[in-house]
Amino acid sequence: MRIATWNLNSVKARLPRLLSWLELREPDVLLVQETKATEESWPAAELQAQGYESAHLGNGRWNGVAILSRVGLADITRGLPAQPAFDGAVEDRAIGATCAGIRLWSLYVPNGRTVGHQHFDYKLRFLDAVRAQLVAERTALGAGTPFGLLGDFNVAPNDDDVWDIVAFAGSTHVSAPERAALAAIQQADRKAPLVDLRPRASIDPEDARPPYTFWEMRMLGFQKGRGMRIDLALVNDPLAQRVRSTWVDRDARRGEGPSDHAPLVLDLD
Repeated sequence: MRIATWNLNSVKARLPRLLSWLELREPDVLLVQETKATEESWPAAELQAQGYESAHLGNGRWNGVAILSRVGLADITRGLPAQPAFDGAVEDRAIGATCAGIRLWSLYVPNGRTVGHQHFDYKLRFLDAVRAQLVAERTALGAGTPFGLLGDFNVAPNDDDVWDIVAFAGSTHVSAPERAALAAIQQADRKAPLVDLRPRASIDPEDARPPYTFWEMRMLGFQKGRGMRIDLALVNDPLAQRVRSTWVDRDARRGEGPSDHAPLVLDLD
């Protein structure tokens, strides 16, 4: 079984690449972020033609999340019950579903903009809502249910998850409050913490480069290796025990008109 997560940065702009990637890599489940699509413009028919049923949450602006599955799509939850609002609106940043007995969430965590900005506070409150949902679902589902929070977290967990930690001094994505909020999610149940599945850099098992998942479009960020690992897979032990390989599909970041993110892929027993 193969599970993947990918910030597409507009499904309309990336639809041909998405469809070709689904054909090439054949994931059983794909969690998508930043669709920038409405329910009406979401390409459900095109995905269905390739064997994927899908659930989408979006209003066509800068957010939008989805789950694609060819192994079943049940118990769909659109949004976090405790999700905070920003500028009076609850944004489309979280969708959960159960696929082949695995409970999965596609998450698009707010960027935060700058440390101290109101959007930064919103980011921390959003992460706390993710933690609350994790606690609620673990209670409802039981500790034995495979569970994963995947998506664009907009947080680099460690200093070596960015190309130059000195260049990020005082910036979002690496600040102590963000990392503490991420750690609180992982440690919500201290008896059964979530594991951050650190991938290898590409499909090549011998690739020793940093496993970045995002590179800026400007200033040749990808070509110069100026990346960040901000697309994460936080999974519980029943799911982690089934994972035999985790890798970044760097090839999807190449070529004409790519997203600024690359897919993060989990191969399971």
